[in-house]
Amino acid sequence: MVERSGLQVFDQLAEFVEQKALPGTGLDPETFWNGLAEILEKFVPENQALLAKRDELQRQLDEWHTAHPGPVTDMAAYRDFLAEIGYLLPEPAPFSISTANVDPEIATMAGPQLVVPALNERFVLNAANARWGSLYDAFYGTDALDAPAARPGGYDKARGAAVIARVRAFLDATIPGWERAISGDEHPALAGRKDGGVLFRHNGLHIEIVIDPQSPVGRTDPLGIADVILESALTTIVDLEDSVAVVDGEDLVHGYSNWLGLMRGELTATFEKAGQTRERKLAEDRHWTAPDGTGFTLPGRSVLFVRNVGHLMTTPAVRLPDDKEAPLGLLDAVLTSLCAVHDLKQLGRLRNSRAGSIYIVKPKQHGPEEVAFSNRLFDAVEDLLSLERNTIKMGLMDEERRTSANLAACIAAARGRVVFINTGFLDRTGDEMHTAMQAGPMIRKAAMKGSDWLQAYEDRNVRIGLACGLSGKAQIGKGMWAAPDMMAAMLEQKIAHPRSGANTAWVPSPTAATLHAMHYHDVDVFEIQKRLADEAAPDLSRLLTIPVAEPGRNWSDEEVREELENNCQGILGYVVRWIDQGIGCSKVPDIHDVGQMEDRATLRISSQHIANWLHHGVCTREQVEDAFARMAAKVDAQNAGDPSYRKLSPDGPAWQAAHALIFEGISQPSGYTEPLLHAFRLKVKAQA
Repeated sequence: MVERSGLQVFDQLAEFVEQKALPGTGLDPETFWNGLAEILEKFVPENQALLAKRDELQRQLDEWHTAHPGPVTDMAAYRDFLAEIGYLLPEPAPFSISTANVDPEIATMAGPQLVVPALNERFVLNAANARWGSLYDAFYGTDALDAPAARPGGYDKARGAAVIARVRAFLDATIPGWERAISGDEHPALAGRKDGGVLFRHNGLHIEIVIDPQSPVGRTDPLGIADVILESALTTIVDLEDSVAVVDGEDLVHGYSNWLGLMRGELTATFEKAGQTRERKLAEDRHWTAPDGTGFTLPGRSVLFVRNVGHLMTTPAVRLPDDKEAPLGLLDAVLTSLCAVHDLKQLGRLRNSRAGSIYIVKPKQHGPEEVAFSNRLFDAVEDLLSLERNTIKMGLMDEERRTSANLAACIAAARGRVVFINTGFLDRTGDEMHTAMQAGPMIRKAAMKGSDWLQAYEDRNVRIGLACGLSGKAQIGKGMWAAPDMMAAMLEQKIAHPRSGANTAWVPSPTAATLHAMHYHDVDVFEIQKRLADEAAPDLSRLLTIPVAEPGRNWSDEEVREELENNCQGILGYVVRWIDQGIGCSKVPDIHDVGQMEDRATLRISSQHIANWLHHGVCTREQVEDAFARMAAKVDAQNAGDPSYRKLSPDGPAWQAAHALIFEGISQPSGYTEPLLHAFRLKVKAQA
């Protein structure tokens, strides 16, 4: 550790800031460290006060639900109670956000969004480059195509023919008469031409038809078409939160370095494939000639957000003058913005935001006061970095119950910089369960998806967003499709997201982004938003209906066993990689051996559900321990092919962490998993 302006700073972090992040920005080290120290001095006490308020509200909720167990029978009295304790706040007067200088990918276009862990360079580059994706490849390599699987041993012509027929059907439905433009004629959807390609525009998205009669595929096509490329992931969230294991200064420097590399357009990744060393870098922009003969350029990459952490966690990478750890959310705000100044000042090779904005997703905020706190923090960061007010844009995640219940007031608290709201089933359900832990046993996890409160939550998010003027200025998003190998099911089901009026939704891979992009050609989201604009949001009482089981509900022993095994398997499968290997997001086999993209939100809902059933006597500790041991054996078998995997054992840190998440679940702040995960991961790193 080194001393900087009264702070103790991890030496590699200080070196990164002074030698890589500051040069070119106009800030000298002394000014920067003094400014960071002032921000911490000002905001740490308020950060602590907001966390204390969370605890106090939870105490009052626990007392109320203990006195009024079971489903809420008097909703009016319940709402009065929530208002009395300051949990439920008055609705703001009608307003429209004033967010300005927003890139069109966010404000006026509708399309898929990727979320990628910041610590994996190859994944980050793949996601950023997923702005354009081959529809031929997406169908050829997934179950999205209803045809026999490709035969091994090279290109399968029969499979290829089925792909071409499927893509032709998409083109015929989306751009009738597209063949005319291939032959050189005009077409109303024609956007551009270049040697070897024709470009169309539909619903604001581009479709490129690659012409190469000499290619293996083009030789078989009467028009010489070698591929069809869709504009796919318009935006990508580079994640420093739920999908990464960032527990110390070393991890932070890795994440911040990758973000700086992206903001400068210089990040690369070297990897081995097919016995060869390969390098990946960010894609270049794409150049076209419009029908009138003028040239134009399309971005080659997604517009990048960075997701900071919430208000809860602290970091040993920076210690305050009283030797306490600094809140990581405060440090993230300063350092990710500092890195993004390189983009604003065009210090690197490529641009991210052509509109001159910094995009930060701020998760796990509980209510308008916490959003207002983040807004003031961003004000202070802008002042430190000499940025105009509201240069830093805020992505507001609607994933906590107090935020959902006060969503319009949350948006109002940052109305000059809100650029994104979205819903997330897993974290939102985890908070639902923790908030009402004392109300009674929760319904089974699978039943949550069909519950009325959840539908009200999804619908209210869109309608409140529209009422607050987000259409044409910001994204209204929906959550993740978590099964990357189930693309046929995704194509069938995820069209519900654009149909709901959301102009983006999360997907687990570049391939999924390309397939999901088809939905935004099938659905004109902005027309749907116009139709929904005058519809009232579902009544707040529906949102506040707690998903506890009816009194007297008894699940069978088999049902209890199934629920416990499902939850325990998911917890262990995720935690063992997080603790032992530092992998914060990966494709984890579920209890049915289906790969699911898991992050900490999955862990939160599963651990809180078991904690709730234990607390209310639905299951016993012995039943949980039994399920735990059986599922540990299953997780070991599922990971048998991983040479870096360490088997689960009761004396191992991964087992102990998973165990604590369940049996200490009620005492965890807001049911979050981070405090326990960080503690056990730090032990593993210390031992190594």
